[in-house]
Amino acid sequence: MMNSIITPGGCKRDLRPIKLPRPRFDRGTSVAGAMRQRRTIREIREKNLSPQLLSNLLWAACGINRKKGPFGIAGRTAASASNSQEIDIYVVLQEGTYLYDAVRHGLMPVVAGDLRPLAIGKGQAALAAKAPVHLMYVADVDRLANTSGYREPGLRDPEVQKSYYFVDTGLIAGNVYLFAASQGLASWFHNCNKSGLAAKLKLRAGQRVLFGQTVGYPA
Repeated sequence: MMNSIITPGGCKRDLRPIKLPRPRFDRGTSVAGAMRQRRTIREIREKNLSPQLLSNLLWAACGINRKKGPFGIAGRTAASASNSQEIDIYVVLQEGTYLYDAVRHGLMPVVAGDLRPLAIGKGQAALAAKAPVHLMYVADVDRLANTSGYREPGLRDPEVQKSYYFVDTGLIAGNVYLFAASQGLASWFHNCNKSGLAAKLKLRAGQRVLFGQTVGYPA
């Protein structure tokens, strides 16, 4: 699945883009059933998710569900302020970290190596550090301030921006929780090592690491 090049010593030397399979939802419970089952589960097994399950997870999180949404921009499964789509999902796997590209429905390589210990807040790493998938939510403030949608004055105010990107992150996280519940998966929304991840991912000044969400099979 990962299309990575591994040196004899076991270190990742290169990561390649991953084309995810087309999302399929022929299994799982109803929305009402998922709401009844939704819960935080922190103890998560190391077992990997299949490519299809990972594809479905990311599409449910904030994939494109219509070509023309608000302001003529493609619509997502999660709302955002003025459809600015300012929240990026970095997918932290054992092999490396990727950026989810919703338009291509694929994973773009960012950095090789295992950053999962940074994806869990300090003092909590023992709970799920080896879980297969960690979603890291990163806000792009520049995208929020310069959206091609309706540019309300507040979008340039740092405090208003903060309220928007926190809410927008919560909307995505809620989708992930419901998807996990529908598939019998564990999910845990949590803090993370923000400064460590920002450095490793080489983020710009206008990007903010916010929270993480771990997904996998219950232990």
